Amino acid sequence: MSALTRILLRRSGRSAIIDSSSTYNSPTYHFATDNKQSHSTIDSGRRYFSKSAPSSMKFVQFKTGSGSNQRLGVLSEDGSKISDISEGFAGDLIQLIKSGTSLDAVKTKLSGAKQVAAGDVTLLSPVTNPQKILCVGLNYRGHCEEQNKPIPKEPMFFSKYASTIVGPFDGVVAHKITDQIDWEVELAVVIGKEAKHVSKANALDYVFGYTVAQDISARDWQKTRNGGQFLIGKSMDTFCPLGPAVVHKSLIKDPHNLVIKCDVNGVEKQKGSTSELVFRIDDIIERVTQSITLLPGDVILTGTPAGVGMHRSPPEFLKPGDVIDSEIESIGKIQNKVLADQ
Repeated sequence: MSALTRILLRRSGRSAIIDSSSTYNSPTYHFATDNKQSHSTIDSGRRYFSKSAPSSMKFVQFKTGSGSNQRLGVLSEDGSKISDISEGFAGDLIQLIKSGTSLDAVKTKLSGAKQVAAGDVTLLSPVTNPQKILCVGLNYRGHCEEQNKPIPKEPMFFSKYASTIVGPFDGVVAHKITDQIDWEVELAVVIGKEAKHVSKANALDYVFGYTVAQDISARDWQKTRNGGQFLIGKSMDTFCPLGPAVVHKSLIKDPHNLVIKCDVNGVEKQKGSTSELVFRIDDIIERVTQSITLLPGDVILTGTPAGVGMHRSPPEFLKPGDVIDSEIESIGKIQNKVLADQ
């Protein structure tokens, strides 16, 4: 074969494609299944997990069938299996984080955990019902430059409701009240313990892990309607896909040096690096916690690189049928289809 090496494995009618020409020169695993999801968007149901780390501490939330309860699991190193560690945590990653369970204790729990095939489950968002989703605007230099705006001297914070969260392969609804829906791939930070009056020097101690986010935005409601307030434009249902896993911080050598990209219908729209962040994660946490207490499971969306649709010439916006691929090095890839409002 050419640079693209594919190994097709078949088990019980399912397939796993191991693609060694991943964007970041480390294999990405695509797991195919016929399972359906709420707001299901991708016919193949493929799962995309980064396999750049030597060991796996990648947490997922999932369901094993229609009407089943949410489960909590840890991905195997190759991404083909999920070890179910729901017991004691009500199938909820935030409950695990709140419990203060150490990684060593998680690893011990894994030794006796039941395993399920990744292709046999429906992946949910790896974090559900955080108390806060905090977002940072204008936090990439390129995103400021494409708007002809100066680099901010202070971060611009806004929020999204937790009800915006959907899974890594769920649909994004094109609500009838807007015709200016835009994409914004972002690195999301998941907080690991209560953080109040935190200093920059130890801010990363309060991080549990990282995941991929799409800060979907209705630009008309963000910019010109609702008095110019961001809330409605950012908080419409389905406007925050997350996943596919929360990768523990121990597996990310430097969160400020990761390639981040977004494609729409297979066409690259955004490609940058988290090294472009104007305000780094430690700085964000320090600033926020001087007045707002962050709690375990809270999510911070750290901003988006250049290439959003609104600032293209002419502007481009999402429409039903479009497919959004959002990917971050060492973390994984989510894929969401835009659905017509019903």
